[in-house]
Amino acid sequence: MNKHRMNKELSSFAARLRFAPARQAQGNEFDRLALELFALQFKNNTAYRIICQALGLTPEVVEHWTRIPAVPTSAFKELELSCIPPEERTAVFHSSGTTEQKPSRHFHNAESLAIYEASLWASFEQHIFDSRFTIHDSRLVCLTPPPAQAPHSSLVHMFETVRRKLGASESAFVGQIGADGVWTLDFDAVLAALNSSLVTRHSSLLLGTAFSFVHLLDYLVERDLRVELPAGSRVMETGGYKNRSRSMPKAELHALITERLGVSPENITCEYGMSELSSQAYDSVTSGEWRVARNKNSRHPSPVTRHFSFPPWANVQIISPETGREVAEGKTGLIRIFDLANVFSVAAIQTEDLGIRRGDGFELIGRAQLSEPRGCSLMTV
Repeated sequence: MNKHRMNKELSSFAARLRFAPARQAQGNEFDRLALELFALQFKNNTAYRIICQALGLTPEVVEHWTRIPAVPTSAFKELELSCIPPEERTAVFHSSGTTEQKPSRHFHNAESLAIYEASLWASFEQHIFDSRFTIHDSRLVCLTPPPAQAPHSSLVHMFETVRRKLGASESAFVGQIGADGVWTLDFDAVLAALNSSLVTRHSSLLLGTAFSFVHLLDYLVERDLRVELPAGSRVMETGGYKNRSRSMPKAELHALITERLGVSPENITCEYGMSELSSQAYDSVTSGEWRVARNKNSRHPSPVTRHFSFPPWANVQIISPETGREVAEGKTGLIRIFDLANVFSVAAIQTEDLGIRRGDGFELIGRAQLSEPRGCSLMTV
């Protein structure tokens, strides 16, 4: 009975969340919600409660959301950090990594997946669609395997959610899983989808990992192919390169996307997310990149600064690994995220990614030394 009552409290909290970008869950309101969620997760998440008690940080003594204990992503590999009883779990997202690595696990049920989908769609819609690019005039192309081949990928689930929202066909997924478990592209399917956009003159929306775009662009360059997608076409890229393709600076990658796919640089968006979270960050671009990227003959674009920010229901801190305290503006540290949409897991997540504090957002630097390579492009089944 007590467990049932507590779960009802979590469900009630979830029902009160409103995933609307215009609604600012900031300041005192964010602090109030964060402390309430911390108390609920302390009661319902056994592994998390043990961690908090060992640190001496319980709901009775924590007075501000910035003091709520953050769990490192590596802990999700060894511990079941979930408020959902084992018999009620219907899905699990695994972290990306090489096949030799033990993945993190983020357990879900129908209710937590509904929260995840509501959160991701609100942010995605805000950052991808506008008056020039609407839901109804876009053709979706996902450079990942379909959900049936990658059931534990949060990224693929995200893309499937977008596909359903857009009413796109299942053929939108043009990736596949190789015999070694590595994600690859069906280049014939990719070109067929892109050429279909040329025939119908519908704008294309290409979603994929950075490494998948590198593979696609290398294929086009090797064959001296260019696809001038209809005006307004958009690209969203995410994840890293580790062990799956050559690395490429963002400015160079985006310049090649413009050169080979005809997508204007202002229509290229970067996303930052991970399997342990339910919300994603999107970037904004500083001056200079668009001018450089329009020069299709430039093989050495100037460095670009892209600042990421989370939606109002998630806050980010940049933490010094030496002191554990938040760094000053313009300083580098580890990215820590408090995600209110992580209702049934742990809201405070300590990543192994480095960032520079930029106002309420951050500039992504990369992985901390000695941490395992990750990036959605490394997902295994």
